[in-house]
Amino acid sequence: MTSKPKIEIVGATGAVGREFLQLFHQRSIPHSRLTLLASERSAGNEMSTPYGNHTIQDLAKFSFSESNVVFFSAGGGRSKEFAPKALHEGAVVIDNSSAFRMDPDVPLVVPEINGETITPNHKLIANPNCSAIIMLMAVAPLRSLGKIRRIIVSTYQSASGAGAAAMEELKEQTGASLRGEPLEPKILPHPYAFNLFSHNTPIDANGYNEEENKVIEESRKILDMPDLLINPTCVRVPVLRAHSESITVEFADHAPSEADVRNVLSHSPGVKVMDDRATNTFPMPLAASGQNDVLVGRIRADISNPNAINLFVAGDQLLKGAALNAVQIAEMMIQKGLISGD
Repeated sequence: MTSKPKIEIVGATGAVGREFLQLFHQRSIPHSRLTLLASERSAGNEMSTPYGNHTIQDLAKFSFSESNVVFFSAGGGRSKEFAPKALHEGAVVIDNSSAFRMDPDVPLVVPEINGETITPNHKLIANPNCSAIIMLMAVAPLRSLGKIRRIIVSTYQSASGAGAAAMEELKEQTGASLRGEPLEPKILPHPYAFNLFSHNTPIDANGYNEEENKVIEESRKILDMPDLLINPTCVRVPVLRAHSESITVEFADHAPSEADVRNVLSHSPGVKVMDDRATNTFPMPLAASGQNDVLVGRIRADISNPNAINLFVAGDQLLKGAALNAVQIAEMMIQKGLISGD
């Protein structure tokens, strides 16, 4: 990459914002300027980065007139308020919130799956929901083996999906529980240590929560399969930063063989097969944490349905589920000349 864009991070103090900084450094993302933006409350504070200390600037007072690309990871409200300003002032926006994901004019992108949907006319790119990304990294390659009719998925979602404060709450509650102290939920609605509960998002009239509806709607858009049947159950589990998912993939005709599934997945970028029956070693959140690849295992025929196969996956929610996917979008756009700089 020869272009050196001016890069801004909105929500730099959050868990995903900090991952952006680490990834820029690890992947040698070129830039001529790096600006950390947050709320007025954080403005003026010094933040340690791989590039030395940076002073956090006030998002509300910042001008994007010289910006080339802005990463938003500060929630849907902030994105809706400030992303249009950044776009109007000429920047490319890669948004990690749900604010624009279902806008038909905004590409919803996982580079390994549908990166070709980004064109020179697109200045706003949406980064998908973490559970959808991690699931589709394993499911999308299987389209080469037959038409997929239905997906049934149960997710086991980590604290990081609810932000840095939820991660700290899990740590604090775990210690309190081991000391025999009462647990006092503050960030999440129920005691979190040694517990699990339905994903903490509102439930609609059909009994599905907001996270489950995101998995359905976003997966259909990413795969360009508007009629795909998807039945998700999303659960919050006491894990710090990696999501796991149990997936059943039903095909329109007979399911492919286990050998064919393993072969396709072992050659799929961003996927690592971990499927050792002899040692009972399969994807685990501890193994996935800090890894760029999504781990896939428990590959087996569904003995209850000759048209289906079963998988178990684990992926780092802060990496492929959020920051890494957004950085990969930027890398692809820089390589195509869709993001330029000095």
